[in-house]
Amino acid sequence: QGQLVESGGGWVQPGGPLRLSCAVSGTIFSRYVMGWYRQGPGNPRTFVAHMNPDGYTNYADSVKGRFAISRDNAKNTLYLQMESLKPEDTGVYYCFAQRDGPYFWGQGTQVTVSS
Repeated sequence: QGQLVESGGGWVQPGGPLRLSCAVSGTIFSRYVMGWYRQGPGNPRTFVAHMNPDGYTNYADSVKGRFAISRDNAKNTLYLQMESLKPEDTGVYYCFAQRDGPYFWGQGTQVTVSS
């Protein structure tokens, strides 16, 4: 079990960058699958990206080539670097952690992409 706290959300103009962070406590961070989901206005929560303990990554088609997931095991922190943001990227971004069972979720951080 653990606690996940997202940060780094905010407002950005289309085409701009933003980096999200997810700080994890109370877990053996390096042994968890970590990743991100998001929920846009009027849409369900959808998968964005994840990273396995061995470094394997996977991305939703909608963000491939624009988003990059990474993790710093020494800091127990997961990151999502977002580039070339589009209005349709707007939503609440949720960090998750999973290991051999249940998912643990953060409270979410709002990302708004608009001009």
